[in-house]
Parts: sequence; C-alpha cells; structure tokens
Amino acid sequence: MSTTVAGLLQVGVLVVALAAVHRPFGDYLARVYTGTRHSRVERAVYRLAGVDPASEQRWGTYAQGVIAFSFVGAVVLYALQRIQSVLPFDHGRGNVPAAMAFNTAVSFVTNTNWQSYVPETVMGHTVQMAGLTVQNFVSAAVGMAVAVALVRGFVRHRTDRLGNFWVDLVRGTVRVLLPVSFAFAVVLVVTGVVMSLKSGVDVDGRTVATAPVASQEAIKELGTNGGGVLNANSAHPFENPNAWSNLIEVFLILVIPVSLTRTFGTLVGDRRQGYVLLSVMGVIWSLMLTVIWVAEAAGLRPLEGKELRFGVPGSALFANSTTGTSTGAVNSMHDSFTGLGGGAALLNMLFGEMTPGGAGTGLYGILVMAVIAMFLAGLMVGRTPEYLGKKLGRREVTAAAVAILAMPTVMLLGAGVAAILPGTRGSLNNPGAHGLSEILYAYASASNNNGSAFAGLTVTGDWFQASLGVCMAVGRFVPIIAVLCLAGSLAAQRKAPETPGALPTTGPLFATLLGGAIVLVAALTFVPALALGPIAEALL
Repeated sequence: MSTTVAGLLQVGVLVVALAAVHRPFGDYLARVYTGTRHSRVERAVYRLAGVDPASEQRWGTYAQGVIAFSFVGAVVLYALQRIQSVLPFDHGRGNVPAAMAFNTAVSFVTNTNWQSYVPETVMGHTVQMAGLTVQNFVSAAVGMAVAVALVRGFVRHRTDRLGNFWVDLVRGTVRVLLPVSFAFAVVLVVTGVVMSLKSGVDVDGRTVATAPVASQEAIKELGTNGGGVLNANSAHPFENPNAWSNLIEVFLILVIPVSLTRTFGTLVGDRRQGYVLLSVMGVIWSLMLTVIWVAEAAGLRPLEGKELRFGVPGSALFANSTTGTSTGAVNSMHDSFTGLGGGAALLNMLFGEMTPGGAGTGLYGILVMAVIAMFLAGLMVGRTPEYLGKKLGRREVTAAAVAILAMPTVMLLGAGVAAILPGTRGSLNNPGAHGLSEILYAYASASNNNGSAFAGLTVTGDWFQASLGVCMAVGRFVPIIAVLCLAGSLAAQRKAPETPGALPTTGPLFATLLGGAIVLVAALTFVPALALGPIAEALL
C-alpha cells in the first residue's frame, strides 16, 4: 500500500469517526449546559466555593468570573513553579526562573501551552500534574463556557442574564473533560503511550526521560491545549508511538470543536444552522490539509523533520489539525516544512483558528465572524443586518470587531517590535524570509493561543518571555470580554420576525459569504507580512 493511499485511509477513518460521534456527543453537550439538576460532586464544589447554582449572571459579572478565575489560576501556577524544589516528585529540577514561570503560567491559563522550556529538565511531575494539567482541564472548560454563553445570547430574549459561569465551568470539567480524558488515557496506554512517575529509565547506559504521559496526553489533545510532557511533544514515541495513537490524538483534537456545531444547532432550535458552520469549517480544513500535504510531499526533502512512522500524510494531518484548532501539539517540526507547507500552517492560525477552532473558542470565533459576514451583507443590500432573529447594530458589530481585531493587533505589533530589536538576530537559526517566518509564527501562535512553534527561534530571553506572555493574555481575554458583551447585547433584544428579504443562514449562499469573510479578513490583515515571510520563501 502506498503512503498516499494509507494517508487517505487515515483521513477517511477520522472523518467517519467524527461523523459517528457528532450527533450523540453534540446533543450530550447541549444537555450538559441546559440541564437543571446538579450531581453530588457538583453540589459539593458549589458549597465549597460558595456558589449559588440557581442564580444567573449578567454579561459583566460572567466576564468578571472568567477573569478572576483565570487570574487566580495564573498566580497559583506561578507560585507552584517558583517553589518546585520543595514539592514531591521534583526530581531535583529546582525552581523555575521567574520570567519563565510567568510565561508558562500565562500560557497554560490561556489554553496556549506555549513552552519556552524543556519539560524533561525543568518541570517536576507535581507541577506538571497539579499545575499544568489542572489548567489543561479548566482553561478548556472556560472556552466552552464562553461559547455556550454566546449561544444563549442568540437564544434568549429580553433578558440580561447569560447563565452562571461557575456552573458552566464545573459542568464542562466534571461531565465532559474528566470522563472523556480518563477513558482515552486508558486507550492511549493500550496503544503504547507511557505512564510512569519515574523521572527516567536507563537504556544502554543512557537515561531516557519518562513521565505520567498518557493521563496528560488525553486532556492535552481533548482540551485543545497542546503542551507536551516531553520536549519532542507528540513526535516522541512515548507520547505518540504509532499510527493508531496518532489518529486517536487527531480525533481528540477535533471532536469537541466539531461536535459543538451540533450543540449550537440544537440549542438555537435549527440544526441546519450548525451544519452550515460545520461545512465552512470542513471545507477550509480540507483545503488547508491538501495544501500542506501536497507541499510537503513535493518538497526537496519531504521527510525532513518528520517521524518515519507517520510520514508526510500523518504529519500533514496532525499539523493541519493542530494549527486549525488552538492545540499547538506537534508530531513533526513545523520549522522544517517547506515555505508553502509552513505558511499554510501559519495561515491556519491567522484565520483565527475557527476551522474548526479550539474547545469553545472555535464556535464563538466563527459566530463572531458570522456577525461580521452578516454586517457586510447588510451593507451591500442597504438594510439592517440580522442573524438568528437578532438585529446587529452598532454595539453588536463593535463588539464583534474588537473580538476579531485583538489578535492581529498584538500579533503584528509584537512581531514588528521583535523584528527590529538588535538581540533578535542572535535568537534566530535562519536568516532572511524564513527567519521572519519564525518570528511571525511565534507571535501568531501566542496571540491565537495555539502554542506550536517554528523551533528555530530561541525564546528564552526576557523580552520574548514577557512579550509573548502579554500576547497570550490579550489574545485570550480581550476577545472573551467582547464576546460576552456581544452575548449580553443579543440577549437583551426581542427576537425579530423573519422577513422575506432576510438572507437565509442555512444554505450555500451564507456558507460562501461566511467562508469568504474568514479568508478576506485574514488576507487584508496579514498578506503584507506573509509576503515578506513564507510567501517569499516559497517563491525562492
């Protein structure tokens, strides 16, 4: 069997698996966030936290909960790293330096999982499990909660309430992320993923690092987090030993973003609305997969930076999925991709990671873009735009614009400043267009809360630690606040009756408009920078 046929079979199995769980899992997620009963575990958490689960919050209070919870999480994670030497299972790795601890705390709290350190030599198992892994769960749950709050904004009428952040957070963690991660951690162990509390094992006189990998690997992918327990990430045979584990990990990356489109359709009472979003995500995902696959297969050294057990097809599938979501895990070195292949991975992030996007972030990202698309359509026909029976006025469009523009603002500013700093040249392994691509990729990854990297850029200096940390925080929380503001404004409206002149949002015309808006916004914003980096490299 040729590698191309094997690769196509992998894609086919993946699509069939996602289609099989789309309906049951999507409907289950809808029940999770609409149910009125609370489990014993949930009630215990509410009592411990002093939360009234029956109360609901305005958008501002909901946003305050998100920010406060994330801030406390960052402080706790920073503190754990700074006292690592007195914690059990530190394996003599000492306390994490202040700048690195700041960057890592912000990274994991924002669901970015950007790693400016070598996990085997820096992080002990206690910090990994009690600090980083906890954030892998709750940061994903935060994204899912914000997405559901935005959907409630479309569903509810004449109210200022969007639900309860603490209830949404706990339910997403307890009912979705924990049980699914537990089940797939067992599956990954069966495929050969390592699970050990030892710091390493001796092999032929050398110590090979080990860790409790399987339990971390499952939530790393399911929560679209991406931070590896081992430095090689999912290219390491202890994290991703074979083609089956590779396929399972890609499935975990995509399953929540894909299924949430079904959840959206169920909650708004018209599942065709979810299918339209899914079709746009799927078409762009498929096109970008084709570009990366073809570019890498046609490269001068097609297997450079790729594991032989995955080859070009498995590497392209993983790279496209991890950059099309906010995951950032890698099973190959993106820095060694061709100019076109690496540029396509970068472009996936610059689309705003909504194809299909991260856990929750993909759904609210594409809904914000739907608001922008309907606004553009309204301008073309000269009428007030509407989406799902809600009028899109100045307040709604402004909130959507802020959510869309936050990422490119900090990304381009950060990359521009980094490019002109004298010390940056010494941090680059490559000059010219590829060196600029490395800088662009780093700031795009941080600002989009992705976490993958072109490994040719050394980011251990204080400037990169601080600036990338700021990009992660702004890229995460400014859009969240804007999305919740949009949700509050939508929920306060009454539902407008559908009129004959309204643009239908369940057919190919709207899908084309939405997909075009995603591409247009990215092109207008990033083409000048891309022309100097990956495009120039591809043409050389």
